Amino acid sequence: MNEETNLDLINTQLKAYNNKDIDLFLKCWDTNAKMFLHPKTLIADGIEQIKERHLIRFQEPDLYAKLISRNYYDGKIVDSEVVTRNLPEGKATIEVLAIYEIENEKISKVWFLMGEPKFL
Repeated sequence: MNEETNLDLINTQLKAYNNKDIDLFLKCWDTNAKMFLHPKTLIADGIEQIKERHLIRFQEPDLYAKLISRNYYDGKIVDSEVVTRNLPEGKATIEVLAIYEIENEKISKVWFLMGEPKFL
């Protein structure tokens, strides 16, 4: 798989996230994909847990991930984003670094490093 194909996949996934398009979002993920809080805290194991997590998240009216930068490094894609969320305490932005691993044209693993919420 080439770099351009991988970058297109991550771009599609980000657009689907921002459009709250669960069907397109899930098409980007492998059935056995895993999500981690860096370095190894498993937060979703498999497409069903990813779906459950995002169906809840997609209900947030202000949800939006603004891409700050994207790098391709050692076969992984690293996105720096500022994500707007509706948390129980109020609307906030959170700096997020996402490290995506892709296998067979699907996201197989992702690791998130997350900053503290900044309430608006």
